[in-house]
Order: sequence, then structure tokens, then C-alpha cells
Amino acid sequence: MLFKSMKIKKGDKVTIIAGKDRSKSGPVLGIISKNNKVLIEGFNLITRHVKPKKSGEKGQKIKVPAPLSISNVKLICPKCKKATRIGYQVTEKGKSRICKKCKASID
Repeated sequence: MLFKSMKIKKGDKVTIIAGKDRSKSGPVLGIISKNNKVLIEGFNLITRHVKPKKSGEKGQKIKVPAPLSISNVKLICPKCKKATRIGYQVTEKGKSRICKKCKASID
């Protein structure tokens, strides 16, 4: 099964446009292309209960980021610092991502 390439990549700075963390921004930790989801550092946190591994240890609750739908985030352009849509421009080197607002190359 073939999947389309994702417009947002690991390490990109994005802003959340929908949900409980609306209007907050952070870097992308990972992409789940099969489900069109992204993990954003420090946002959409859920609590996981971790069992103790060895005897004598205590169990604990940890907060981990849950995946967000890619449609709920927008890329922040590194040049104009605005939340923008992403376009593609074909050059001799190949296909590169561009900002739809300022037409600057993102890659």
C-alpha cells in the first residue's frame, strides 16, 4: 500500500489550530503516516500508568504526548514566522516545500 508524502516533517515547528491546545506551538517529535497523525512535544498529553519493573520499585504516572491529526496543525514558516499552508515547487534538484504566504523555500 502506498501513502502520499506528508507535508509536515519531523523537526518542523507547527502551531495547533484545533482542540484543547489551540494556538500553542512546538516542534514535531514524530509522524505516523499510516494514520495521518503527528506527535508534538509537550502538547496533547495523556497520563500513562507504569507498573514497577523490579520488586521494591514503585509504580508511577507519566505524561506522554498523544498523536494529533495532521489536519489540526499548521506549519510555521521559518522566514515570515506565520502559520501557513505548504506548497511544492519543482526545480532541477527535485521537489521542495515552499511557504504559501511569502513563497520562501522551507527545506
